[in-house]
Amino acid sequence: MLSRTRVKICGITRPEDALAAVNAGADAIGFVFYGPSPRNLSIEQAARIAQVVPPFVTIVGLFVDPEKALVQSVLENVRIDLLQFHGHESRATCESFLRPYIKAIRVKPEENLDEVFAMHPRATGFLLDTYRPGVPGGTGETFDWSLFPQKSEKPLILAGGLTPDNIVLAINSTQPFAVDVSGGLESGKGIKSHPLINQFIAGVNRVDTER
Repeated sequence: MLSRTRVKICGITRPEDALAAVNAGADAIGFVFYGPSPRNLSIEQAARIAQVVPPFVTIVGLFVDPEKALVQSVLENVRIDLLQFHGHESRATCESFLRPYIKAIRVKPEENLDEVFAMHPRATGFLLDTYRPGVPGGTGETFDWSLFPQKSEKPLILAGGLTPDNIVLAINSTQPFAVDVSGGLESGKGIKSHPLINQFIAGVNRVDTER
């Protein structure tokens, strides 16, 4: 069992929020490149924020069934260390950019996750999120954590409705490699609350030290 749960704070839209996440101890921050999202960034915005992120903090670019040209343009102009695909992207699409990637899966009770994992053998990990029809992520709702696999060949990331209030229970219930949070740390759409960031990561650290 890993001794430390990694933390990604997604939906970053301001340099000061990126720095707050880094200073609190986040391992990764996420940029959203998906037009319908209130946290969507332009390439110019993302490039400016990326400039303040120090080395050894992973910058993740999130896409939902994107045009290939969009991903390529982001990669050419923004420091992106890891791709995250949240739509119905095929293995070929995900692998075509020659970058490490994680694949998000919206968890349904009837779905065989092992079969889904097998569709992306080169993914570096899988993010398990809440299923809501027509919504690719950011629902602000948790899913049934009993559906979270007890074992996996790849690192598993827990997402969906995480907050400072439930993060201790979430980690104890699922034992994930990492947790991914966005809306649960916001004072407004895309605006992160720095006190909530600190409380969230303090909760993660508390669970880890008590193992």
